[in-house]
Formats: sequence, structure tokens, C-alpha cells
Amino acid sequence: MSFTLEHGWISPARHCESPHQDDRPDNDISLLVVHCISLPPGRFGDHYIDDLFLGRLDANAHPYFEGIHQLRVSAHCLIRRDGELVQYVPFHKRAWHAGLSSFDGRDKCNDFSIGIELEGTDSGDYTKAQYQQLAGVTRVLMQHYPAITPGRITGHSNIAPGRKTDPGPGFDWKRFRALL
Repeated sequence: MSFTLEHGWISPARHCESPHQDDRPDNDISLLVVHCISLPPGRFGDHYIDDLFLGRLDANAHPYFEGIHQLRVSAHCLIRRDGELVQYVPFHKRAWHAGLSSFDGRDKCNDFSIGIELEGTDSGDYTKAQYQQLAGVTRVLMQHYPAITPGRITGHSNIAPGRKTDPGPGFDWKRFRALL
């Protein structure tokens, strides 16, 4: 698949701009963080991830949502199980995906990172379509943001140890890196 990147938006992707973003303190984009998410946990294919990132998650739609519906979070992109790519925040803007975090001695990873969510769970495996899409997007990002190198691609668990475990042991880093 061929990608284009214009004004911070990648195509082809479904664009759903999140209100949960702001300007970066500088334009030092030098880290890619891989996450995973499913809402409710372990369920795939619904609109609830979109709803969370767009600030419209209905607290009454599922008991789990009562504790998270008020969160103001986002990611730059989501890759669904079937490989569909959804973008919520332009790459030059700061998405709110990393929380309390540190990489290579630098805190506040949201300031200098791009966050990509994979639809999945910390304990599950990911699909071939997800690996292919993630690799394609990553190659484009590495070309556009040369400070993102293979050594500056990491999991949420590595920037927030003890607090986060995603993308989990089911994510095959060797397989992903071979596709780059």
C-alpha cells in the first residue's frame, strides 16, 4: 500500500479529528510508541474506541465505561484488527496517549512522540493485517521524521513501566522490525 502524508494527515486513512490534542512545545518528533486498546476490554470491532478518542463515550453503554468516559485521551492513529487505519490527531500535533512517561532520560513522551494504537489486548496476538499496516505507516513516519529510528520505536510498557503493559507479550517485535 502506498501512503501520502500531507499537513500531518496520512492517507489512506479514515480521519476523525479528536479534540484531545494540542500544540507540541517544539517540533522534535523523535519517538514512536506502540499501544493496544479494546473497548470494552477484549471486545473488538465496535465504535467505542472512536467514541473515547473523540470525547463522546457514553458512560451507560457498558459498565466498564463508567470509570473511563470522562478521560481526555487520544492517539495519533488506531489500526483495527482488519488493518483499517484511523487517524485522530495530525502527527505534528501532540496526542494525549503516553501519560506519565519517560524515554531515554526524557520525561513527557507526548511532547516528542507519535502514538499508534493497535486494536487488541495486552495478552492477545495481533493480526497479519495489523503488522503490515503498522510497518507501512512506520516507514512513512521514519521518512518524514528522520529522528524516529528503529531504536526509537518502543512499546507503552517501556515508557511507563509498572503502570502500563501494552502492547504486551503477544506483540511480535521481531516480526514487526523485519517488515521495516
